[in-house]
This record gives sequence, structure tokens and C-alpha cells, in this order.
Amino acid sequence: MLKIKEAVIVEGKYDKQKLSEFLDTVIITTSGFRVFKDKEKQQLIRRLAKERGLLVMTDSDSAGFVIRNFLRGIVPDSQIKHCYIPQIVGKEKRKTAPSKEGFLGVEGLNADILREALVKSGVDVGQGTSTELKNPVTKSDMFEMGLSGRENSAVLRKKLMESLGLPTYLSTNALLEVINSLYSKEEVLDKLNSI
Repeated sequence: MLKIKEAVIVEGKYDKQKLSEFLDTVIITTSGFRVFKDKEKQQLIRRLAKERGLLVMTDSDSAGFVIRNFLRGIVPDSQIKHCYIPQIVGKEKRKTAPSKEGFLGVEGLNADILREALVKSGVDVGQGTSTELKNPVTKSDMFEMGLSGRENSAVLRKKLMESLGLPTYLSTNALLEVINSLYSKEEVLDKLNSI
């Protein structure tokens, strides 16, 4: 697994799945153009940029560049790096037809090509470079805190996300990932006690 400090921004869930196979960092999706109107997601992206820095890795088609340029407008240049993937003609395995422009997206490229693009982007892809918490929140902690597996877990998660200024539609796993990139276990417990 390659570890980097920066949070990575990709377009969709399949891009995130592909990078998660070999990249150890927080990976956030824009859900395509949804990020343009999603103020909560924009706030989360700004927060991650400030705390960790961002690495934008969108597809090499025109839609990817529109999203990339939008992110440039909401995050200071000093907090953002750009990873450009090569334009390779092809079709992703899960699709019945190629994309509109005919290029493979992040999900369609092999790990070696993506690693090379990461190195060219200027991030440090060495072992142990990520920001690791000494006492991260685990899935077991989420259960113990009442944030998963309980009758009112969804309500409590939503209240916690609201109080932390996070998008309220994050899944339990996405919430865990974001919490561990921005907060300590003690901060989460304090926030839960005040809810």
C-alpha cells in the first residue's frame, strides 16, 4: 500500500474503489457534477485541504477538467496538487460502451499507470508518509459509541455529522474515514457527549 498525506479527490465510487486497492489515504468522491451544488461536500473538501492538502485525480476528459477547475476555485492553490492521468483510448470493463470521448477514466487504468501519475504529481508516495493517528476510531468504537449497529445509530450519526460540519449523507464507512483524517477519538467522544 502506498501512503500519502493528501486527501485524494476523484469523480466517482468506482474511481475510489480502484485507488483503494493500493492507496492508503482518505479518498473523497465528487459524485460527478453534484459537487457544484453540494455545499456540505465543498465544506468538507475545504477542511481536508486545510488539514491535509488535496490531490485532485479526475478523468482526462472534458468533464474531469471542468470538475478540476471548479475545485481550483474553492481551494487555495497552496493546498492543492493535481494528478493528471494519461488519455488512453478504451472502455471500462463494467460499461457496455466507451465514454463520450472514448478515454479510460481512473477506474479503467491499471495500478502501475496510476502510481506513475501519482509520482509525477509531486506527492510523497513513500511508506509512512501519511498522517496516522495513534488512537484511531475503529468500527468497534463506532458500535460502542452508538454510531453503528444500534436502533438509533442513524439519528446519532446525523447529529454528529451536523455538529462536526460534515455532509450528513456520509455512509458509516465514509464517516469513519473522515473522522480519522480530521479528529482524534477523544474529540469525537467529547462531541458525542455534548450532543
